[in-house]
Amino acid sequence: MRVPLFLGVTTAVVVLSACGAPQARLDGATGAGRFFEESLAAGNFAVACGLLAPESREQLEEGEKKPCAKALPSQGLPRGGAVRSVDVYGRQALLRLDGDVLFLSEFDEGWRVTAAGCTPEEGDMPYHCALKGA
Repeated sequence: MRVPLFLGVTTAVVVLSACGAPQARLDGATGAGRFFEESLAAGNFAVACGLLAPESREQLEEGEKKPCAKALPSQGLPRGGAVRSVDVYGRQALLRLDGDVLFLSEFDEGWRVTAAGCTPEEGDMPYHCALKGA
Protein backbone atom coordinates (compact mmCIF):
# COMPACT_ATOMS: atom_id res chain seq x y z
CA MET A 1 0.00 0.00 0.00
CA ARG A 2 1.27 3.41 -0.88
CA VAL A 3 0.11 6.84 0.24
CA PRO A 4 1.31 9.69 -1.97
CA LEU A 5 2.67 12.68 -0.11
CA PHE A 6 -0.18 15.16 -0.35
CA LEU A 7 0.72 17.15 -3.41
CA GLY A 8 2.89 14.66 -5.17
CA VAL A 9 5.81 16.95 -5.88
CA THR A 10 8.53 17.87 -3.42
CA THR A 11 8.78 21.42 -4.72
CA ALA A 12 5.08 21.98 -4.13
CA VAL A 13 5.45 20.75 -0.56
CA VAL A 14 8.34 23.13 0.05
CA VAL A 15 6.39 26.07 -1.38
CA LEU A 16 3.34 25.28 0.74
CA SER A 17 5.48 24.81 3.84
CA ALA A 18 6.71 28.34 3.44
CA CYS A 19 3.12 29.58 3.70
CA GLY A 20 2.75 28.06 7.15
CA ALA A 21 -0.41 27.02 8.92
CA PRO A 22 -2.25 28.77 11.72
CA GLN A 23 -1.17 27.49 15.10
CA ALA A 24 -4.67 26.18 15.90
CA ARG A 25 -4.54 23.86 12.86
CA LEU A 26 -1.08 22.62 13.80
CA ASP A 27 -2.21 22.04 17.38
CA GLY A 28 -5.41 20.28 16.26
CA ALA A 29 -3.59 17.84 13.99
CA THR A 30 -0.88 17.21 16.58
CA GLY A 31 -3.41 16.69 19.36
CA ALA A 32 -5.46 14.20 17.35
CA GLY A 33 -2.37 12.25 16.32
CA ARG A 34 -1.00 12.15 19.86
CA PHE A 35 -4.38 11.08 21.26
CA PHE A 36 -4.55 8.28 18.66
CA GLU A 37 -1.07 7.08 19.65
CA GLU A 38 -1.84 7.34 23.39
CA SER A 39 -5.06 5.36 22.90
CA LEU A 40 -3.15 2.61 21.08
CA ALA A 41 -0.48 2.50 23.78
CA ALA A 42 -3.15 2.23 26.50
CA GLY A 43 -4.92 -0.57 24.64
CA ASN A 44 -8.01 1.59 24.24
CA PHE A 45 -8.71 0.47 20.68
CA ALA A 46 -12.33 1.68 20.65
CA VAL A 47 -11.15 5.26 21.23
CA ALA A 48 -8.36 4.86 18.64
CA CYS A 49 -10.93 3.61 16.12
CA GLY A 50 -13.02 6.71 16.77
CA LEU A 51 -10.03 8.78 15.69
CA LEU A 52 -9.70 7.03 12.33
CA ALA A 53 -11.04 8.61 9.16
CA PRO A 54 -14.18 6.82 7.93
CA GLU A 55 -12.49 5.28 4.85
CA SER A 56 -9.53 4.06 6.90
CA ARG A 57 -11.80 2.45 9.45
CA GLU A 58 -13.98 0.84 6.76
CA GLN A 59 -10.99 -0.57 4.91
CA LEU A 60 -9.58 -2.03 8.14
CA GLU A 61 -12.90 -3.66 9.06
CA GLU A 62 -13.45 -5.02 5.54
CA GLY A 63 -9.90 -6.36 5.29
CA GLU A 64 -9.92 -8.04 8.69
CA LYS A 65 -13.60 -9.08 8.60
CA LYS A 66 -14.18 -7.84 12.15
CA PRO A 67 -15.01 -4.62 13.99
CA CYS A 68 -12.30 -1.99 14.18
CA ALA A 69 -11.59 -2.37 17.90
CA LYS A 70 -10.88 -6.08 17.39
CA ALA A 71 -8.95 -5.59 14.11
CA LEU A 72 -6.71 -2.69 15.16
CA PRO A 73 -4.47 -4.62 17.60
CA SER A 74 -3.45 -7.06 14.86
CA GLN A 75 -2.05 -4.28 12.66
CA GLY A 76 1.26 -4.16 14.54
CA LEU A 77 1.40 -0.37 14.53
CA PRO A 78 4.62 1.04 16.00
CA ARG A 79 4.77 3.16 19.14
CA GLY A 80 4.76 6.79 18.10
CA GLY A 81 6.71 8.45 20.88
CA ALA A 82 7.51 12.15 20.89
CA VAL A 83 6.43 14.51 18.12
CA ARG A 84 9.29 15.44 15.80
CA SER A 85 7.35 17.66 13.39
CA VAL A 86 3.93 18.44 11.96
CA ASP A 87 3.13 19.91 8.58
CA VAL A 88 -0.37 21.07 7.68
CA TYR A 89 -1.42 21.59 4.07
CA GLY A 90 -5.00 22.78 3.82
CA ARG A 91 -7.13 20.05 5.39
CA GLN A 92 -4.34 17.45 5.48
CA ALA A 93 -1.43 16.94 7.85
CA LEU A 94 1.71 14.88 8.14
CA LEU A 95 2.74 14.12 11.73
CA ARG A 96 6.23 12.70 12.25
CA LEU A 97 6.82 11.01 15.59
CA ASP A 98 9.93 9.29 16.90
CA GLY A 99 8.58 5.85 15.99
CA ASP A 100 5.79 6.44 13.49
CA VAL A 101 4.44 8.71 10.78
CA LEU A 102 0.73 9.55 10.63
CA PHE A 103 -1.32 11.18 7.90
CA LEU A 104 -4.41 13.07 9.03
CA SER A 105 -7.32 14.90 7.39
CA GLU A 106 -9.60 17.51 8.89
CA PHE A 107 -13.29 16.61 8.85
CA ASP A 108 -16.26 18.59 10.17
CA GLU A 109 -15.93 16.74 13.49
CA GLY A 110 -12.17 17.36 13.72
CA TRP A 111 -8.86 15.80 12.70
CA ARG A 112 -8.88 12.07 11.91
CA VAL A 113 -6.05 9.65 11.14
CA THR A 114 -6.12 8.53 7.51
CA ALA A 115 -2.93 6.43 7.63
CA ALA A 116 -0.65 5.08 10.36
CA GLY A 117 2.42 2.90 10.61
CA CYS A 118 3.95 4.76 7.67
CA THR A 119 7.57 4.52 6.59
CA PRO A 120 9.15 6.41 3.70
CA GLU A 121 10.07 4.52 0.57
CA GLU A 122 13.11 5.31 -1.54
CA GLY A 123 13.32 8.97 -2.52
CA ASP A 124 10.93 11.63 -1.32
CA MET A 125 7.75 9.59 -1.64
CA PRO A 126 5.54 7.64 -1.42
CA TYR A 127 5.10 6.21 2.04
CA HIS A 128 4.25 2.60 2.79
CA CYS A 129 1.54 2.48 5.49
CA ALA A 130 0.37 -0.49 7.53
CA LEU A 131 -3.07 1.12 7.98
CA LYS A 132 -4.73 3.40 5.45
CA GLY A 133 -7.95 4.22 3.70
CA ALA A 134 -8.69 3.78 0.03
